[in-house]
Amino acid sequence: MKILALCLVVALFSTPVLALKWMTAVPGRSYAGPLPSLTAGESAMAVRLRSDVEAIASTPHNIEHPEELEQSAAHIEGVLASLGYAIQRQRFAADGQIVRNIEVVIEPAKPDAGTIVIGAHYDSAGMAPGANDNGSGTAGVIELARRLADLRGKARYRLRLVLFVNEEPPYFKTPLMGSLVYAKRLKQSGERVIGMMSLETMGFYSDREHSQHYPSPLDMLYPSKGDFVAFVGTTSSRSFLRKAVGSFRDKTQFPSVGGTAPAFIQGIDWSDHWSFGQVGIPALMVTDTAPFRYPHYHSPADTPDKVDYGRLARVVSGLERMIRDWR
Repeated sequence: MKILALCLVVALFSTPVLALKWMTAVPGRSYAGPLPSLTAGESAMAVRLRSDVEAIASTPHNIEHPEELEQSAAHIEGVLASLGYAIQRQRFAADGQIVRNIEVVIEPAKPDAGTIVIGAHYDSAGMAPGANDNGSGTAGVIELARRLADLRGKARYRLRLVLFVNEEPPYFKTPLMGSLVYAKRLKQSGERVIGMMSLETMGFYSDREHSQHYPSPLDMLYPSKGDFVAFVGTTSSRSFLRKAVGSFRDKTQFPSVGGTAPAFIQGIDWSDHWSFGQVGIPALMVTDTAPFRYPHYHSPADTPDKVDYGRLARVVSGLERMIRDWR
């Protein structure tokens, strides 16, 4: 009986640990050491990223600031149109206003190919200009549209690049959240969607120890220095997330962490990837971890000067290589 009791005690304490390791285990090793010099292409990208963030997210832009929201949308559409894309607008009503998601598509070589969605929300929260949250992610999607344009008609997968409206409160996790409107319509179309990547608050990094925080129990597993990009998802997207992290680490010299957790863990589903999970599409978030690192989250101080455009360019370059490599 003593042996049986001991076994039960060991199982009781070891099961949560094993479950946590299973959820957070990802392939490869995070890059460590000094960052290599920016390439000429990354330096040029950093300049473009800054220009887009300044144009999109220098003032609050959301349904409470409709003129500014329209200006941000018009800038996004203008840049994408200048790259030769046909702009697709998904309009819908929200509290008496007509708002829109903005999409461009890179068609595959074969029409029956699967689809990968790469998206970011372009609205800001309240009185925040939203330079990092989420001008950084929006600028990242625009830059991926630029860098991947050569794949039009030749891509292995259909790439849907989407800028969503109404991610921020009061619409977050409601039927009027732009990404949920989009995800429901995409699911209803019957299109075969492999997964979705949400670019969310990606531009703030710190080399200072204890600059990074986590919800419990993740604080036991991850580094205390906020110099990395994180790949985050709920457990239903574990396979999709592991593939993304493995590819990113294989091709990019930049610190990274990754893992999944149940949705009840604080922050795990705090972006547009939540919407795709609601319709059964695997989805992940690429982020600097937002309020767990960024001191200006949802505040008027979230201005373009707070974004590290060099490191943002490194991350976007890594995402481009990851997407091109997707098998």
